[in-house]
Amino acid sequence: MDKVVIIGGGYAGIYALRELVKSKNIKITLIDKHTFHNLQPEVYDLIANKSNIADVTVDLTTLCAGLNHPYLEYKNLKVRQIDHNTKKIFTEEKEIVEFDYLIMAAGTRTFFPTAISGLNNADDIKKLHRAMFFKQSFENELFKKIRDEAKQCADTHIVVVGAGLSGVEIAAEMAYNSRKFFKRGKFSCDNMKISIISSSDTILPGLTPELIRISHDRLKELGINVITNTKLQKCVDKYAFLSNGTKIHYSFLIFTGGVEASKITDELNVAKNKKGQIIVNEYMQTDKYENIFAIGDMAEIKNSAGEIMPPNVTIARISGTNAGKNILNIINKKKLIKCQPKLDGILIALGGQYAAGNIFNLFHVKGRLAYEIKKYVFTSYRAPLLKLIKTGYSKLRKI
Repeated sequence: MDKVVIIGGGYAGIYALRELVKSKNIKITLIDKHTFHNLQPEVYDLIANKSNIADVTVDLTTLCAGLNHPYLEYKNLKVRQIDHNTKKIFTEEKEIVEFDYLIMAAGTRTFFPTAISGLNNADDIKKLHRAMFFKQSFENELFKKIRDEAKQCADTHIVVVGAGLSGVEIAAEMAYNSRKFFKRGKFSCDNMKISIISSSDTILPGLTPELIRISHDRLKELGINVITNTKLQKCVDKYAFLSNGTKIHYSFLIFTGGVEASKITDELNVAKNKKGQIIVNEYMQTDKYENIFAIGDMAEIKNSAGEIMPPNVTIARISGTNAGKNILNIINKKKLIKCQPKLDGILIALGGQYAAGNIFNLFHVKGRLAYEIKKYVFTSYRAPLLKLIKTGYSKLRKI
């Protein structure tokens, strides 16, 4: 029986898994160091108290049980070494997992440049446990302000470094919900400040001018200080020193300046880019091993025009599904299918029930309509998973 292993239970890994379970004649192993699938784009809602931990996670044990595959197992392990010659995966827990086909889907993590001193103390909200810590720290800071008269007049300043999608969304959500918090409580200490720093000459570099304009106007409306053409140079004693010669005192510093692939890509002697992402062909295979695939954020994926696709849920879905289909095709001696990644558009959450988007590169939407579209897209992904975990939960309760 062919053994297929997926490393990473994120968006791409889940899509690959949902394709692979269509065959009941293979053994499938999902490995992840976490016990849950993190719905990363929704973590900003968690921080902003629009959702709770159950809304942004999917239990992997329950999910696998709900897929009802006779030879599917989930293993909560940390991968430390991959040996292609012996087709074995070695883990921190000393368990060895064998494979015939391997899908690398462990995603990316926030890249912290070592050249910026003091950055190790910045908040990294890409990791769920760090996002939870930030949420608790921020709420504790607000409580101190309303409790302590001496602190009420002191500014609370959140500085977001990086004005890509993640930076803009978290800045907007924090600004909107902070304003809502002070207005609802009629607190006199309403002096929250939020700044977002972009090394580019604009926010959201690479997006359409109209989408940038809409988003910039919304940030300004929320009272966010937008600083462009500026880099963070160092952090010392709660001060951020900037390349424009100024320094900003901050209460919290959130760094979203870039990403790099999970370090387990180092275990494979295959082509990679500067971010550590595995360079794949049109079938999602690595350059040296036809039985090893890379998908989602962990891979450098190009469209038919040779353009590198941005890491997002749409590309995770397309690449994950394609890799799953191609492994089954190899096993069944069928022709491989070329991956044809393309973006349906982009939607950006901009605080409260307000979003902005570019749909199919045909038109732009903003406000409540864009928010409802974004909400629908997320629900379309989450609803089938909820059905599976409901089935899995009932199944596990009977054991």
